Amino acid sequence: QVQLVESGGGLVQPGGSLRLSCAASGSIFSINAMGWYRQAPGKQRELVAAITSGGSTNYADSVKERFTISRDNAKNTVYLQMNSLKPEDTAVYYCNAGILSPPTARSSWYTNDYWGQGTQVTVSS
Repeated sequence: QVQLVESGGGLVQPGGSLRLSCAASGSIFSINAMGWYRQAPGKQRELVAAITSGGSTNYADSVKERFTISRDNAKNTVYLQMNSLKPEDTAVYYCNAGILSPPTARSSWYTNDYWGQGTQVTVSS
């Protein structure tokens, strides 16, 4: 079993900053791409930022120059530093990771896409 646990959400004023963390644990051999998505009320879930195992990144146009994604491979953790937050950044933020699990007595190598439980980010004065 693999779990992704997010932390760091909360309420912040416009122009403020937050740092989200997402730690993966469980049966992990390697982690491929990791990313952050968000879903605002009444809207579809959208990609915010992603990072490959080699450190290449990509961002949604709406967050470029304001958000920074990074990862600590030794800790199986991905971060999202969010600066200059705007009310339109308000959403539930979800962590995502593609994880390869090692074989067990009952299964072979297994790759799956995992999601965290989501953390609320609210930007309001």
